[in-house]
Amino acid sequence: MDPPETQELVGKSPTDSSKQALPISEQDQAHQTRARSSPLSIFMEPFQWLQMLSSQLNPTFIFGVLVVYGFSQGFSGSFFKVVTDFYWKDVQKVQPSAVQLYMGLYYIPWVMKPIWGLFTDVFPVRGYKRRPYFLVAGVLGGVSALMVASLGKVPIAVALSCLVGITAGIAIADVTIDACIAKKSIEIRALAPDMQSLCGFCSSLGALIGYSSSGFFVHHLGPQASLALLAVPPALLIVLGFVIYEERSAALQSEKKRAVEDLLVALRGMSKTIRLPQVWKPSLYMYLSLALSISTHEGQFYWYTDPKAGPAFSQEFVGIIYAIGALASIVGVLIYQKTLKDYPFRSLLLYAQLLYGISGMFDLIFFLRWNLVLGIPDYFFVIMEECVSRIISRIRWIPMIVLSTRLCPLGIEGTFFALLMCIDSLGSLSSKWGGGVVLHLLHVTRNDFTNLWLAILIRNGLRFATLGLIFLVPNGDQEDDLIPPDILTANSGASLDDDGLELAPFQETNEEAQLLIAEENSLKT
Repeated sequence: MDPPETQELVGKSPTDSSKQALPISEQDQAHQTRARSSPLSIFMEPFQWLQMLSSQLNPTFIFGVLVVYGFSQGFSGSFFKVVTDFYWKDVQKVQPSAVQLYMGLYYIPWVMKPIWGLFTDVFPVRGYKRRPYFLVAGVLGGVSALMVASLGKVPIAVALSCLVGITAGIAIADVTIDACIAKKSIEIRALAPDMQSLCGFCSSLGALIGYSSSGFFVHHLGPQASLALLAVPPALLIVLGFVIYEERSAALQSEKKRAVEDLLVALRGMSKTIRLPQVWKPSLYMYLSLALSISTHEGQFYWYTDPKAGPAFSQEFVGIIYAIGALASIVGVLIYQKTLKDYPFRSLLLYAQLLYGISGMFDLIFFLRWNLVLGIPDYFFVIMEECVSRIISRIRWIPMIVLSTRLCPLGIEGTFFALLMCIDSLGSLSSKWGGGVVLHLLHVTRNDFTNLWLAILIRNGLRFATLGLIFLVPNGDQEDDLIPPDILTANSGASLDDDGLELAPFQETNEEAQLLIAEENSLKT
């Protein structure tokens, strides 16, 4: 696309003055290009981007994204993953198969996201629909972390309840901030990709810090004492609940009476929206693209650390792999933000899924040890494979999140976005269960990895097969309206109020009324 200066010159008549202005415009453009490519401008560009988002959205909203995605999800999620593995192994001393069962229970709060979304949309507390739930998430997560860290060796049921409480706090905060993001994405559509880039960047940066520091704290404090650090992000959530900007509803006395009515309206709105072809088709694609990409992670992990059959990676090196992968995820966010956020959904997801299938072949090459035939050491190859996989996964994931925000009707955006994320969580859970079934049928065990290559090959084949479902994705741009803006008010006597969360009687504007009267008069005459 031509720059604005060039377009203006082309639109003018070829006078002498315009001929003289053209070289000046080119010189200015070249000067601006050199200025943008200077090291200082490159260093300042992220800060300028954050300043732009703060001015357009709200500084407290940016702080909320940083706290929830950076500290609560990014840091806590990665730190929780590593420390709890050592906790079950060294403190509770349970078997790996039992740990797998317990880890499955961590998903329960995430599958319940539509319920949390309903609460945030239709059950306000003292006129606020977001603030109270940040407070609830912070208190629940903080108390759970301090209990499991300070009570010594507690019964497994108590420990599991505390750990599920930590994940529940993360999930409730995630639903609440996602409702804010969905609402902002509807109000300021041009910034929806930027908001998802900010979320992905904060999440990846937090995961990088969590993975990098988890081994250090486990080594010096022990796994149980290290769990106390998971109380820090919930404390920030409590602060967020007090400082984030939210307009307070004036009708405090009628809140309880309207709660049930709003709940029924939200349920009807969800049912009406999910039946739209432009909604259920991409939702089905997002589920199938996740579910069909079966997970073989556990089999590969045991092979990684096996001293006889595999490369025998140490625990420290496995943590380093995760940390470098988190850094690569940030690169994926930058690539999307810089070059891919203006591409149509279908084209972007098509090529992202294709690259996702190709990247999976690196696992097969590594398991068959073809990298050694090529003279590539195991350590270098697995880091390269992890980086490529994380970058492509992030590029594939962000457009699906942006697409999800485009499918949310104003008024129940928090609830409906939570429903879509629940579908994604079920897809990920189906992926893990499906992969476990494949590993079991192929007799891949702790000591027998003979058929692991076949499981990886089946996984990659299913990734390529997902390309046949790309027709379910809309072909519109990432800023297009995918659903009617009046989906909840059409054929009903309801409209959205200024808060964008509750329903009120619809009234025509004066201009619309005047136009209707003028048309009627013209017909009569």
